[in-house]
Amino acid sequence: MRVPIAKPYIGEEEKQAANEVLESGWLVQGPKVAEFEMMICEFTGAKYAKALSSCTTALHLALISLGIGPGDEVLVPSFTFVASANAIEHTGAKPVFLDIDPNGFSINVNNIEKYLGRKTGQRAKVKGIIPVHLFGLCADMSSIMELAKRYNILVIEDAACALGSYYKSKHAGTFGNAGCFSFHPRKLITTGEGGMLVTNSTEISAGVSSLRDHGAAVSDLERHEKDGFLLPAFDRVGYNYRLTDIQAAIGVEQMRKLQWIIDRRIEKAAKYDEGLRDVECLQIPHTPEGYKHSYQSYVVVLRDPEHVVIDSSKLEKFHNARDTIMAKLAEKGIATRQGTSAVHRLGYYRKKYGLKDDDFPISLQAECLSIALPLYPQMTDEEQDYVIRNLRQVVKELSFLRVGR
Repeated sequence: MRVPIAKPYIGEEEKQAANEVLESGWLVQGPKVAEFEMMICEFTGAKYAKALSSCTTALHLALISLGIGPGDEVLVPSFTFVASANAIEHTGAKPVFLDIDPNGFSINVNNIEKYLGRKTGQRAKVKGIIPVHLFGLCADMSSIMELAKRYNILVIEDAACALGSYYKSKHAGTFGNAGCFSFHPRKLITTGEGGMLVTNSTEISAGVSSLRDHGAAVSDLERHEKDGFLLPAFDRVGYNYRLTDIQAAIGVEQMRKLQWIIDRRIEKAAKYDEGLRDVECLQIPHTPEGYKHSYQSYVVVLRDPEHVVIDSSKLEKFHNARDTIMAKLAEKGIATRQGTSAVHRLGYYRKKYGLKDDDFPISLQAECLSIALPLYPQMTDEEQDYVIRNLRQVVKELSFLRVGR
């Protein structure tokens, strides 16, 4: 049996919708993009939604629209996909990495407060924070927003993985100045590539609308609806970060399936919980009270049951064990991935900012010990039982690990 890490849920509806756009002759940003944006607004409760070519470009335009640039600092967790930091770097601002919470994957609020509590002159450089709702579980947004208000800093939520995720009944991405989502094939819904920025700010919405379209004062669709035949004014330097109507048509059909997809992922996560809960050397995902986890990924962490943080002298041994587990599962046709990267260890950031592996020990541990298991809505019970059974067996073969009953 072969079990992939993920599988987009694409049906005939998406194919037909894309074909209708192809036949219409309007392939670029147009009426389907507008429809897709409206559906995201309705689902998340945001006032505005702007479709973009990726979540990365959404983060970039959010930062630019909020005036973040050279000389500024933006706080970001080290354990995240590299795009969270890259978007900051592209503005000329400096990404300031902070470690994550040892009991989860979100930025540690205590580290935020500690950094912001520095001398006034140093603190003045901090203009924003990008909390990341990693794998579909929200960061502690109440605490983050309280700190942002106290220190007068901007909040841009990296909600790439968090469509369908909630914190205290409020949708991810709707707490800060802007929130950014991804529609990559490993996300809950997909448009191939693509992203969305949501905001309640009229100014940010208008700025992003222009910046995504080369800096145009009005969009092609707006000009078309008014029978315009002259090119628009270009009063700012913009980008080509537009989503096509072909992609948006797929997105519209995906949105119609979204709740079913979320429900299925939650069901599959619960089955993993039940099948792995007694494996003492695996830390399974934990969803705190008041949170709704949409499970973009189901990520376990290899652990020493007697210690929350594995001693540095043992980390290499556990890291090698993690890699062995993943390799043996691959031999059995089961695809896995490490959760994501400790960005401070990646070549560019390590060299530019003089960072060391142990600067952020919890992020280091998460990178070295995390395993994302296969998860997709159409996953069969047979496939999932196969993953659980083989994971338990592979772990059992590593004698120094505790397997459980």
